[in-house]
Amino acid sequence: MLISDIAPIPLAKLRKGGVVPAHPLALTAGRELDERRQRALSRYYLDAGAAGLAVGVHTTQFAIREAGLFRPVLELAAGEAARHGSEPFLIAGAMGPTAQAVDETETARALGYHAVLLSLAGRDAMDEDALIAHCRAVAGVMPVVGFYLQRAVGGQHLPAGFWRRFAGIENVLAIKMAPFNRYQTLDVIEAVVAARAEDRVTLYTGNDDHIVADLLTEVRIKRDGVEVPVRIRGGLLGHWAVWTRRAVELLDEIHDRPGGRSVTDWLALDALTTRANAVLFDAANDFAGCIAALHEVLRRQGLLEGTWCLDPDESMGPGQMERLDRLLAEHPELTDDAFVATHRDRWLTG
Repeated sequence: MLISDIAPIPLAKLRKGGVVPAHPLALTAGRELDERRQRALSRYYLDAGAAGLAVGVHTTQFAIREAGLFRPVLELAAGEAARHGSEPFLIAGAMGPTAQAVDETETARALGYHAVLLSLAGRDAMDEDALIAHCRAVAGVMPVVGFYLQRAVGGQHLPAGFWRRFAGIENVLAIKMAPFNRYQTLDVIEAVVAARAEDRVTLYTGNDDHIVADLLTEVRIKRDGVEVPVRIRGGLLGHWAVWTRRAVELLDEIHDRPGGRSVTDWLALDALTTRANAVLFDAANDFAGCIAALHEVLRRQGLLEGTWCLDPDESMGPGQMERLDRLLAEHPELTDDAFVATHRDRWLTG
């Protein structure tokens, strides 16, 4: 499957840049898949206006593979996307050694996904040539979204030279930049320009600590004496797994009406969004509670029954619940509670 094989509407959504929530996993108290609530989450994101869904990624919990849930979870999201009618762009996570990553990519292709988000977590022992060969093997199956994952949750440093070679792979259609590091984010952008791939490789932010500024910034890089302007078009974010309607409204404003706020107001919103993410992602405890806190927000909205993760020891970090309470009390405008309350029963029963 090649980029040219992707249907025009979902491909156009990816290219324009959109909100792509990293899909959580809905579990029962017995830590089994809660299919009703898993479907409800997909319906929420799509009705909120998300351009796509990313499933089987970090927020979905990598352990779904050992639990035998990788294919079932992908199937549920694909089914809801097909029924919705908006033709969202579907991204499946792929990871592990080459044989595993290729197998997961083949599963995603068979289920109607458009691309895989290829995680290189755990591939630290591979040199650059081996990493590129690994990526080419996956890209030989279907289009690939690159993934620069921060070290705190299993990523590794990937130099600009790697990203230039990666961007040169013809079946790479996007890169999610999530190193939580400004220098490394710029490395990727410069590498894409150096590879002359800026028209083929759409850039998405995964920098949950810098969302608004990433989306507002135009990076201008000279190539052959000519300035090449590059924008980060959208976000594939765990942060956007909650309050998704607000995220869609934010990105629409950035795309269509960026002059509606002053520079000072935009920077203030960027700082507030980062402060909110520090709470959601449990930055105070080295991101230990970054999934459980998303579950807690969705639980409060009635979309999830509890905050259970596959790992019984994975929960919100010390003080995180209190920080979340304070954030919600001080900034209710961040939430989409009213939107969820209006539609929740339909999502849970439809």
